[in-house]
Amino acid sequence: MSLAIRLHTTTTHLNPRTPINKKKLKNHLYITKFPSKPNSYSNPFATQFISSKKMSSLVVKSSLIDPDGGSLVDLMVSESSMGSKTLEAESMPKVKLTKIDLEWVHVLSEGWASPLKGFMREDEYLQSLHFNFLRMGDGSIVNMSLPIVLAIGDEDKERIGGSPDVALLGPDGDLVGNLRSIEIYKHHKEERIARTWGTTAPGLPYVEEVITPAGNWLIGGDLEVLKHIKYNDGLDNYRLSPQQLRKEFDKRQADAVFAFQLRNPVHNGHALLMNDTRKRLLEMGFKNPILLLHPLGGFTKADDVPLDVRMEQHSKVNVANFHILLALLGLLPDLTDKDSVNAQVLEDGVLDPKTTIVAIFPSPMHYAGPTEVQWHAKARINAGANFYIVGRDPAGMGHPIEKRDLYDPDHGKKVLSMAPGLEKLNILPFRVAAYDTVGKKMAFFDPSRAKDFLFISGTKMRTYARTGENPPDGFMCPGGWEVLVKYYESLQTEDATPKAAVSST
Repeated sequence: MSLAIRLHTTTTHLNPRTPINKKKLKNHLYITKFPSKPNSYSNPFATQFISSKKMSSLVVKSSLIDPDGGSLVDLMVSESSMGSKTLEAESMPKVKLTKIDLEWVHVLSEGWASPLKGFMREDEYLQSLHFNFLRMGDGSIVNMSLPIVLAIGDEDKERIGGSPDVALLGPDGDLVGNLRSIEIYKHHKEERIARTWGTTAPGLPYVEEVITPAGNWLIGGDLEVLKHIKYNDGLDNYRLSPQQLRKEFDKRQADAVFAFQLRNPVHNGHALLMNDTRKRLLEMGFKNPILLLHPLGGFTKADDVPLDVRMEQHSKVNVANFHILLALLGLLPDLTDKDSVNAQVLEDGVLDPKTTIVAIFPSPMHYAGPTEVQWHAKARINAGANFYIVGRDPAGMGHPIEKRDLYDPDHGKKVLSMAPGLEKLNILPFRVAAYDTVGKKMAFFDPSRAKDFLFISGTKMRTYARTGENPPDGFMCPGGWEVLVKYYESLQTEDATPKAAVSST
């Protein structure tokens, strides 16, 4: 399987697309070249293929890439202005946020959605919904495939009236921030759902949780955040902002950062892919590629493994890494000697803590396939990643009412290789990994002996854990598997407890 590396160039002239002999594609790398500015009269996605033997002669931009818009957005109010902004909020109409609204405030406040400076106004919303990008004042574009919007009801709209600003209250009623120079416009739910998911079939998790019960209006404006978003779940120290991550990459003198998003437990196939990616980057001439292992931490559907369980499982893969990171950030005053921290035991030895950063990405999950994977990639640009690993059916799910995938499993990586506004990001498709029954380990799939390989899906993995059946040796590190088994055992205990209580009354 070849790696796809997309290079940002300053070329303004593009050659016509050349027909490619697909039989020769296997041992080639492909590079997509883009003009420095979008040209509506030319195809910016002309693809050239070159032999992997010439890879050493390529010049790849190695420095951390600029955030979208040129600088990271930081919507936290300064300490000097906090008092006056809080006082002003007292006289403003109030809008109460849901838990998922608050997750979006978190995303916006730290600059994950840069250059967006608040919940979208209508022109931003329509560009995002219909074009998957925003056009900047200078004519350039930035990718923005998911609308980031705040819904309100009829009563909220009437209460706001003609006020130019509103105060935002958290789910518990505490003051979170202000929304300035607001614009209220109609929330066309069916259009939003159809454009984002490509279907209006019932059973889409984010739609049922967020959009269906939401109000009939959207309110946009410039966001001022008055308090750092904390969840007090024991995981807040993992929630590193784009600014913190960029500083950490600089401290480690990274010349390449490759991001890997996941919402499932890590198995040895994932680790194989991540380690292989680093090996390939080293072969390309990079000296210190750093892995950003970046599990999604916002809303997920009910049958996904919860964040706290996933993070405990990840820690078994890379337990020492988090302590190293805290020490480097100066958050562990008792562990100032980096060498002593590095000496901590990496429990199962799957990933190298010196070249891995584990952090939480605070975004909610849409399960919107190729549309959503653009958002995931764009946000990692803002965090400083210049390479993004993409696999089979990214951000996808099973069709909610039919027995099939909702999206073509290859469309996500194909869309990323063409998405407007993502030209500066290098896309790294997965090599296919499966369980090698002969070698008794996760390995890259070899078609010449296909019968020796076992594909263990996420569903099958969860079934193993629920039933207490162990997966084949070498599929997942023992400590990580134990975490999953205990989680599903706890669910069975919870399910049995109410029944026992009912029978005793």
